[in-house]
Amino acid sequence: MSNNNLAPDGFNFIQESHGINEYNLKSNGLRVLTLSDRSAPVATFMVTYHVGSRNEAIGYTGSTHLLEHLMFKGSRNFNKEKGTAIWDELQSIGAQINATTWNDRTNYFEVVPSEHLEKAIAIESDRMRYAFLRDEDRQPEMTVVRNEFERGENSPFDVLDKNIWATAYQAHPYHHSTIGWRSDIENVSTDRLKEFYNVYYWPNNATATIIGDFETSEALEMVKKYFGEHPKSDNPIPDVYTAEPDQEGERRVVVKRTGQTGIVGVAHKTPVGLHQDTYAFQILSKILTDGKSSRFYKSIVDKGLATSLFMYDFPFKDNGLFISYAFLTPDTDNQKVESIILNEYSKIANDGITQNELKKAKAQISSDISFSRDGSYAIAGALNEALAIGDWKFYTNFIENINNVSAKDVQSIVKKYLVEDQSTIGWFIPKK
Repeated sequence: MSNNNLAPDGFNFIQESHGINEYNLKSNGLRVLTLSDRSAPVATFMVTYHVGSRNEAIGYTGSTHLLEHLMFKGSRNFNKEKGTAIWDELQSIGAQINATTWNDRTNYFEVVPSEHLEKAIAIESDRMRYAFLRDEDRQPEMTVVRNEFERGENSPFDVLDKNIWATAYQAHPYHHSTIGWRSDIENVSTDRLKEFYNVYYWPNNATATIIGDFETSEALEMVKKYFGEHPKSDNPIPDVYTAEPDQEGERRVVVKRTGQTGIVGVAHKTPVGLHQDTYAFQILSKILTDGKSSRFYKSIVDKGLATSLFMYDFPFKDNGLFISYAFLTPDTDNQKVESIILNEYSKIANDGITQNELKKAKAQISSDISFSRDGSYAIAGALNEALAIGDWKFYTNFIENINNVSAKDVQSIVKKYLVEDQSTIGWFIPKK
């Protein structure tokens, strides 16, 4: 039987990669990914909406995240009034349930005993188009989100990171963080949130992922039963057409406030997530910061100049940032550590990396991936990030693409991207 024959009535079979099948619900364009694994009686159902803080603008930054909170407050069939509140319905069957928002996507998910998969599908379908989004719910949820915002404001690292992104990006919406600006969180109207919901939360702007213990044709019939009632959106889903202008020189930002120790962040613009150079950046990240034999560990931590390091190397749908962070020891000079980081880049640009470093980085990534793909939720979560970048096969082909990276590729990206004119340097300086 060919894969095409596996598509039940109402679906088109699109493609298969590493055991994952993609289908399209003909009536409304909903994409469905399935990976059946009967080894444990558990299934994960996740809906990824192709909308995130990248789709927001001044006045309603943080809308995707605020909507995430509101979409748990009730919908047509699942609400407190009916005694069918989402949390109660799912927790009573031992489900794990949550949602997350980021730059390029929002996802809602349930991990359920497999006999309850239908309930998860019914809930996600209902809130896709019939979430209440009431003003009396927005007010208390706004204060919850504002508290979350304030917790971030109390973290020197979060504040520095937010300032680096806001300095590196002038036009593109990666300029603002996912949680949004405080005044937008406090003042955005419920009507504005509903308008946002009615633009983006449609089957033709979403992917439903089912991983775990289920029979594929049965699961797809359930998806059709519930999601099939929704039409596709009346209007095309708007594109983000704002491109970041070329940067023409180094940018700098300094944050001074009460704190214990300094932080240095050295950021450079990177290509779009689906660009082939993304894989070389993943390797470079390991060579610089992973483990005690990494370059920055030896040149910064071993010398007593920093307590820890963090590498921000997440690929995004549009151009991202590659950021090296060093959390300094007391009284260490920010400039000294910044110079060490930039000097290490110069060394790689001039002399390259060793075959041993390359081999070790590939082994570390391979090991990380094995651990991160253990269980239905882990796989759905990784697919969710690949969907955000623009192609779920980024997940299935990742290791193959990593293994194809050469030492020359790593040297080449350092020369091409980690240059002064593409840099944004951030310092956190603690006020005594």
